[in-house]
Amino acid sequence: MRVLPLLLLPLLIGPATAQPRSFSCVGAEALEDDVFAVPFTRGSTTLRDTGRSAIAAAAQLAEGDRDRNICVFGHADRSAGAGTSTQIAAQRARAVALALSQQGIERDRIRAEARVGAYSGRQSEPEARAVTIVVLPSLP
Repeated sequence: MRVLPLLLLPLLIGPATAQPRSFSCVGAEALEDDVFAVPFTRGSTTLRDTGRSAIAAAAQLAEGDRDRNICVFGHADRSAGAGTSTQIAAQRARAVALALSQQGIERDRIRAEARVGAYSGRQSEPEARAVTIVVLPSLP
């Protein structure tokens, strides 16, 4: 039995997959520039037409500078209960992230998270039924 040199192994396996970009969304919710709101109906995870323009605007901004990454925050709604609300917030954030990727933004530039800030009382109910898109500034 013949053993192939290790240097040839990557050629047989195929092209390497891209590594996820290393960035964090910690503190992104405090940014005020390049922030877009995508509203949802209470209890729904389906994108409405009213949110598609915000997604398109965020995608266009990010497409103009490929060094800018995107944080997508789904906000919990206090009226649904903690567990259910967090699941809905995560599903909404994933739906918006998918819509951004369908607009041409690479998935490794997008982070989608559920946020439960509404439980602190700092967030009003209408915002709690929305997803916030934050297009991060370019890193120097």
